[in-house]
Amino acid sequence: MSRMYLSPGLALLLIVSLIAGCAGPSASSREKIQRALSVTTHASVEEYLLGVTDVVRVSVWRNEDLSVEVPVRPDGKISVPLVGDVQASGRTPQALAEDIENNLARYIRQPQVSIVVTSMGSHEYTDRVRVTGAVEQPVSVPHRAGMTVLDIVLGAGGTTPFAALNKSMLYRKIDGEVVAIPVRLEDILNNGDVATNYAIRPGDILSVPERNF
Repeated sequence: MSRMYLSPGLALLLIVSLIAGCAGPSASSREKIQRALSVTTHASVEEYLLGVTDVVRVSVWRNEDLSVEVPVRPDGKISVPLVGDVQASGRTPQALAEDIENNLARYIRQPQVSIVVTSMGSHEYTDRVRVTGAVEQPVSVPHRAGMTVLDIVLGAGGTTPFAALNKSMLYRKIDGEVVAIPVRLEDILNNGDVATNYAIRPGDILSVPERNF
C-alpha cells in the first residue's frame, strides 16, 4: 500500500483548513495561548538540528586535506575523509563535530573540528510563515526575525473587503499541538490597537476568515 507523507508545514496547514471548514475558528484555552505566546519567536527550535539537504562545512584545524563541504544525504549521513560515513541528520552541529573528533582521534593527535552550516535546505518549509483566507494574495514566505502579524498581512497585499478582521486566528504548533490564538486585525489596522500584533514564529499560520452575510 502506498503512503503519502506531508511536511510539518503542510500538515499544519491541512489541520487549519479542517478546523476552519468544519467548525469555524475556535480559540484555544487561555493557558495554552499564554504558553504559545511565551515561546521564542526567533526560531522554531532552541537548537538547530541538521537535516537532509543541508550542506555543512567540516573544518579540521591544521588538516586542510581533511576539511570538506558536503551535503547531508537522503540517508541522513555525510562522508568525511578517514572517518567515512557519519550520522548528521537530527543532530546539532556541535554534536556532529564531537563525533567526528572522536573518530579522527584514531588517526591524528587531538583533532579539533568545527561545523558550519552553509545551506539550511532542510528548514526551507518548516521555517516559513503563511497567510490564508480573506487576503488579497495568500502567501508562504520565509520567516524573518522581528516579523509581526501586521508584517505578514501587509506582505499578503492586505485584506479583502469581505474579511471578518477581528475573527482572525493565528495557529501555532507547540509540543505537537496546534494552538489557536485570536488576532483582532480590525483593531490593529483601523484603530491603532496593536495588543494582538504578535511576533511571528517560524511555522505560524494566520487565517483571516470571511464575514457571514
